[in-house]
Amino acid sequence: MKFSFRKLYDRIPGGILCLLVVFALFGYLGSRMGTPNMLNTIMKTAHDLLLNTVFYLMAICVITGAIGRVFVEFGVVTLLEKLLRPLMKPLFNLPGVASLGAVMTFLSDNPAIISLTQDKKFASYFKKYQFISLTNFGTAFGMGLLVIVFMVGQGFYAEPFIGLFGAICGCIVSTRMMQHFVIKAYPQYKDEPACQASVNEETDMQTEKKPLFQRILDSLLDGGQTGVSVGLAIIPGVLIISTLVMLLTFGPSASGEYTGAAYQGVELLPWLAGKFNFIFEWLFGFHDPHLIAFPITALGAVGAALGLIPNFMEAGWIDGNAIAVFTAIGMCWSGYLSTHTAMLDTLGFRNLTSKAILAHTIGGLVAAFVAHWAYVLFSLI
Repeated sequence: MKFSFRKLYDRIPGGILCLLVVFALFGYLGSRMGTPNMLNTIMKTAHDLLLNTVFYLMAICVITGAIGRVFVEFGVVTLLEKLLRPLMKPLFNLPGVASLGAVMTFLSDNPAIISLTQDKKFASYFKKYQFISLTNFGTAFGMGLLVIVFMVGQGFYAEPFIGLFGAICGCIVSTRMMQHFVIKAYPQYKDEPACQASVNEETDMQTEKKPLFQRILDSLLDGGQTGVSVGLAIIPGVLIISTLVMLLTFGPSASGEYTGAAYQGVELLPWLAGKFNFIFEWLFGFHDPHLIAFPITALGAVGAALGLIPNFMEAGWIDGNAIAVFTAIGMCWSGYLSTHTAMLDTLGFRNLTSKAILAHTIGGLVAAFVAHWAYVLFSLI
């Protein structure tokens, strides 16, 4: 009789599987570090991340949110949209108005593209297969301004923009792959419009006349408030995901003993990455296996991934190439595993989630690959 893991999985209650995973993970960590040391390290690492990383990221979110809102209020976003519009069709096979989605997600986060898709006038420019691919397109630029400002704040200037170039290349691959997958699964979507609303429909929105100073003040405060919301939203990801990743990335103290201090761990991820280090070194230019922790964390939350960088820099693992690659893969992936399902569910195409995730996984790897070799070329100039 043929053995099936699927049948075994279906027969075991979910609660038992959850307990097995939890006991296996923390049992392993506790056996290596000692249970008291493990618990102390978890709490101290999370506490230090909250004070020294989360609040720093929140400050950046508030400032960039305020700047982004001012850009929207005074037409800078509209100007950028007009400048970028000619690139949309040849690069992404999307109508020109899609550039507005790129700018909005760059200034805020992935879900900004979904708020645009709820506008019937915006949606009417798209064929259905293009409309679905907006999930991949918008995600590749999510929190881009935050990532770039954070990298510049660490003392790197050219490298984040090399990473931006890599993210754009990854976005092209991800968006076009998703369009191919959608057309292959639903050929009728190639010609079917996403929305039947008239493109020439007049809007009824009236812009309230306000004094210039009032407009500036309202934009700054409203944008800053949005930044606070984003900053609060990244707290769980940074504290939970980053703490776990650091436990699996860093090692014991300098003496080789576990003391329960923050940022100690069992070095499991570097050990695994070391088995395939030649691949990561050629693809991404990673000279230290610890660096693989960033892209793994970026799968779930780019804010959590950024929380790793100060400690990586202190350990001496970071160079210009790593910053370029981190920017590219951080922007392109930007926590897509935690947002793609909800975004496609909002659009009404949840059944295409697996295809969107596959396309975006490949797109992120392409972004990192391009950023690495672009940095190599830049360093030769």
